Amino acid sequence: MRNVGKSIRMERIFNRRTGRTVIVPMDHGLTVGPIEGLIDLQEAVDKVAEGGANAVLGHMGLPLFGHRGYGRDVGLIVHLSASSSLGPDPNHKVLVTEVEDAIRIGADAVSIHVNVGAEDEATMLQDLGRVARTCDGWGMPLLAMMYPRGAKVKSEHDVEYVKHAARIGAELGVDIVKTNYTGSPETFREVVKGCSVPVVIAGGPKMDTEHQVLEMVYDSIKVGGGGLSIGRNIFQAKDPTLFVKRLCKIVHENYSLEEAEEVTL
Repeated sequence: MRNVGKSIRMERIFNRRTGRTVIVPMDHGLTVGPIEGLIDLQEAVDKVAEGGANAVLGHMGLPLFGHRGYGRDVGLIVHLSASSSLGPDPNHKVLVTEVEDAIRIGADAVSIHVNVGAEDEATMLQDLGRVARTCDGWGMPLLAMMYPRGAKVKSEHDVEYVKHAARIGAELGVDIVKTNYTGSPETFREVVKGCSVPVVIAGGPKMDTEHQVLEMVYDSIKVGGGGLSIGRNIFQAKDPTLFVKRLCKIVHENYSLEEAEEVTL
């Protein structure tokens, strides 16, 4: 039976016409502290919302700024898991928020982070399975950040590892998978084909140029990608509002790379 609650909420974070999304994660403050671009969360949310972002993502403090009460709406995704860079094992993600907490504060979706291949992979997979079933019960969309990271992982961008990580998310019942771009349209096509739910790409560390980010997004979209969930490369951009607008033109209006780079505010 179709989960009506999930369908309604998915339309708050996905464009119903294109079936794609532009998500800007802002959960970095817990992981690495108040970095450039996220010193003032309200300002950061406002900039990407005005550029046309479909949703922002962050911890329990973000709803204070995510539901703005003015201007255009932006979807709110509450992140359930966490670790800090100061901890003994930053790859060890633990649940710090429950699905019911996110529902109570008006979230449109929740997210969880799983490092596939990490020493405590079993615990993170167990948490993912439990959260996915809880989300089913409440009609709450679940985004899973599925990253291949561990002793057996030679490269976090290798297609064999990435498509396996993405498939795990789909197998356990998530609604959206976020994972690494594999470096080329040909290899990323394998990730998309092997995953039964939308796959959105992560941005990773800050890139040298905005052109590189636009090109990566364009290449992922043309082989069936579901959009993006990019943080630092957006909120640390020279003009986050303009950059989001350009990304939205690629994701939702099928602009070419050259056309997107000519877009102005």
